[in-house]
Parts: sequence; structure tokens; C-alpha cells
Amino acid sequence: MVNFITSIINLLANLIVLVVIIDSILSYFLSPNHPVRNALDHVLYPLLTPIRRIVPVMGMFDLSPLILIILVEILSYALTSFLHAL
Repeated sequence: MVNFITSIINLLANLIVLVVIIDSILSYFLSPNHPVRNALDHVLYPLLTPIRRIVPVMGMFDLSPLILIILVEILSYALTSFLHAL
């Protein structure tokens, strides 16, 4: 049962990271009003907004996607380690 839960946690973490990377890459090629970008932004907005409040945009660079990826990986690792310790 623990292995199943850790697999689900890892799958969700990898999915979030993949969506963040795809959104970041598409932001260079598609307009902000493109339906695909709107859909991805709709999914990521609740996750990125708190980070953007704390870490402002640095010039042309928005570091919030990178910070989100790091936080997701840390949280995933912490949860799976905790579950394996049980």
C-alpha cells in the first residue's frame, strides 16, 4: 500500500513539473491569449501566485516556475521518505 501511495505522489510531482516546463517553453512561442497557454495558466496560476508574491520578477526573468519545481520536488521527496519510514 505504501508503494502505491508513493508512486501516486511521484506521478503527481512529475506531472506538475512537466506542466511547468511545457508552460515555460510555450510562453516563448505562443501568445498569452492562445487556448493552450490559457489552459496551462489556469492550472498553474494557483500554484505560482503565492510564489510571485514573495519572489518578484527579476528584470525579464520570472523565477517562480523554477522555485515551484524545486518546492514540488522537495515536498515529493519528503512525503515519500516519510511514508517509507512508517
